[in-house]
Amino acid sequence: MKRENILSQIKNAFMEDSKFRVFLLSILITGLSYGLYKGMLDNFLAEIVGMGEMDRGVTEFFRELPGILLVLVLAIFYMLSAETLYKAGAVIMLVGMGMHAMLPPTKVLATLAICVYSFGEHVQIGMKNALSLSYAKPGMGGAALGSHSAVNQIGTLAGYLLIVLVFSFTATAGTYTAFFWLAAGLAAISMVFSFRITGKSETDKNKRRFYFHKKYYKYYMLEMFYGARKQVFFTFGPYVLILFYGASAAMISLLFAVSAVACFFASPVVGRVIDRLGYKFVMITDTLVLVIVCFFYGFAHHIFPQNVAFIVCCINYVLDSVISLASMASNVYVQDLSDNPDEVKATISTGVSINHVITIFIALFGGWIWQTLGIELLFICSAILGLCNSAYAATIKTSKSVV
Repeated sequence: MKRENILSQIKNAFMEDSKFRVFLLSILITGLSYGLYKGMLDNFLAEIVGMGEMDRGVTEFFRELPGILLVLVLAIFYMLSAETLYKAGAVIMLVGMGMHAMLPPTKVLATLAICVYSFGEHVQIGMKNALSLSYAKPGMGGAALGSHSAVNQIGTLAGYLLIVLVFSFTATAGTYTAFFWLAAGLAAISMVFSFRITGKSETDKNKRRFYFHKKYYKYYMLEMFYGARKQVFFTFGPYVLILFYGASAAMISLLFAVSAVACFFASPVVGRVIDRLGYKFVMITDTLVLVIVCFFYGFAHHIFPQNVAFIVCCINYVLDSVISLASMASNVYVQDLSDNPDEVKATISTGVSINHVITIFIALFGGWIWQTLGIELLFICSAILGLCNSAYAATIKTSKSVV
């Protein structure tokens, strides 16, 4: 019954005469491909390619670079429809995944493949939202966005679990290659479905330009702090577990799956907390919790035996994923300051771009800190960034009296 309710909710969100079915199917298969890819990537880089701490930071720099270039790309190809750009993203993602499967696992070639795949992924991200809104029934835009997000999460989670299932028994170089081919095959199937999507939906104009206004300067600063602290865990969190604790691909993928499920259930709770206690309260408290998370992530091995420290770090990784949901609070803050919905979208898009600019440099700097000064200082820096975020959030003036 629950399955029928979910399907009916998805169906009710979209116009019957639109291409939403094939669109969601392509998203589901892309999610499955990405789950396989993400679930084994960090271990592949560490175990097969032989990347160290600094190498991982350099790779992340190039993975995030397309996010910065996206605004320029969309500005150049503004005349293309959302459907066309979505298809182009699918082709580029297939090329990137195919490079992983075919090319020798060297540091340069692996980084190039990651960059190509990331470029296609970033192109598709914005187009997914544009197409969801274009295919949505009047007044059902939010439900349509939620539906495509849920379908993507289901596919990604399935990919993680498949990695757990297979890599628990075998994790040779041949296994990684086979699964890159499988992920590439799924990317190809998704691309075929994407080419069945017809139409001339308009891309989001707010993603083609930067929008700055002095009333949002605190939001821009908060995005800088958030982007910096987020990148430490996104890039180096799994790598610490792999290089320092010897976590397998199956273990890392299971951790990703647990984090995804935890965020799925925690997301509406965090949303209600923001509505009830206010975005300022959430902005301050979530980064105070981060300090505790960073402390245990950087110093658990000094306090507990190795096996216990590993479990503590895994729990803290999941906890960090959950408290990262508090980034929704900054979007509510923008909405509180804005005069109209278009201004909200333009401001948030600019914030995301600022976020990307910071993350690429944090990836490089973080890798250097870990390699030369140790993981303790790396996560101390992350905690300090969190405290800066809390202190800055405390200066926000709200229109509500909850804080």
